[in-house]
Amino acid sequence: MDEPNSDYLTAEGIQKLQEELDYLVNVRRPEVARQIAEAKADGDVSENAGYDEAKNTQAFVEGRILTLRNILASAKVIEHDGPKETVTIGCKVTIRDLEYGDEETYTIVGSTEVDPGNGRISYKSPIGYALMGHRIGELVSVEAPAGNVEFEIVAIA
Repeated sequence: MDEPNSDYLTAEGIQKLQEELDYLVNVRRPEVARQIAEAKADGDVSENAGYDEAKNTQAFVEGRILTLRNILASAKVIEHDGPKETVTIGCKVTIRDLEYGDEETYTIVGSTEVDPGNGRISYKSPIGYALMGHRIGELVSVEAPAGNVEFEIVAIA
């Protein structure tokens, strides 16, 4: 599943990145160009804090545009169309901690869409990696800093 130089993204993730790219290219880039032009009009740019700040902003914006274009060019769309037999990228999986009985639900995503606070973990993370390919009812062991933690897969959607 892991292809070099590929980013696995949901359709929603691709849309969000495309929207960010469109904003940076069509709105932010022209704004920064205006800021640079205004700062240059103030005269000597060698000691012009506004010019320096605008150039730094320009470097950030251009770097982010390049990054987004590279991600989108190599993106592999995660196709998830309903319940699965095994844990794969794009599915939601509910697991139960065998020691404490706590249940957690995670969506398995590519590294670009990781958001642990919202339950989105990478398939390359320790838990995500351990869950990949397993079925409902199977036990999964994950090596954590505090030691080995065991989970049971409760549901896959």
